[in-house]
Amino acid sequence: MKPKTERFEMRLDQETLDSVDQWRLQQQDSPSRAETIRRLIRVGLGVTAGKEVKIGKEVKIGKEIEIRDGEKLIIMMLSDLYKHHKVINGEIDADFVNASIRGGHYWGLDWEYPGLFHGHMDKNSVVSEVVDILDMWSLIESAHSKLSKQDKEKVEKEAEPFGRNVIFPGFDGNYESEYYSVARFLIHDMKRFLTFEKRDLNSHAPLISAYKRMLTVFKPIRNNLIGAELNRSQIIAVLKAMIHPDQRKER
Repeated sequence: MKPKTERFEMRLDQETLDSVDQWRLQQQDSPSRAETIRRLIRVGLGVTAGKEVKIGKEVKIGKEIEIRDGEKLIIMMLSDLYKHHKVINGEIDADFVNASIRGGHYWGLDWEYPGLFHGHMDKNSVVSEVVDILDMWSLIESAHSKLSKQDKEKVEKEAEPFGRNVIFPGFDGNYESEYYSVARFLIHDMKRFLTFEKRDLNSHAPLISAYKRMLTVFKPIRNNLIGAELNRSQIIAVLKAMIHPDQRKER
């Protein structure tokens, strides 16, 4: 580790500082604020390390891709196998990969296959929240479907407006894209929570805050929910938590 010999003062507004703290607390080792700033600087420098390349009027940023010698050998061997077995309908062009590796044109791989080099990795906290939310809604839907007509009418009345159509709305595809992507991967690729398999899962409205309020009510209930369904009162309590506190005061 290089010695930290240079010192400078930095002032941040409260909103930026809150964002820094939020990012810091999502890291597994919970670094100090100073270490968090250093890491964010390294992340920022890594993102902006690409070079601008002009193609006509378009300017494209080529991200730096590092491929070690051993990895080059493995890639070239796999390319040879790809061609040897005459893979025609594959997604990878072996000749293009060979040319990119031999010429050191790694940026071309990023341009040609952006889905492989996007640099995104799901946060553990987001995955955990999505699993909790899907688990909660699967139990709510299952229990609600088994209620009597009278009990369903009670849920509809007391948990208005969310007691009428008790179906998981999903996540906002625009503003909650990471949650939406994780949910789709869990359901469609990992085959978990198949109750939601044929659903669009795009709520077209941000709902994470509402789900988090629901979880604060649901989790204590789930801890004692062994071999039993949610009852009517529990369903009402969890659904009512979707209502924003300010709106509850107005009622």
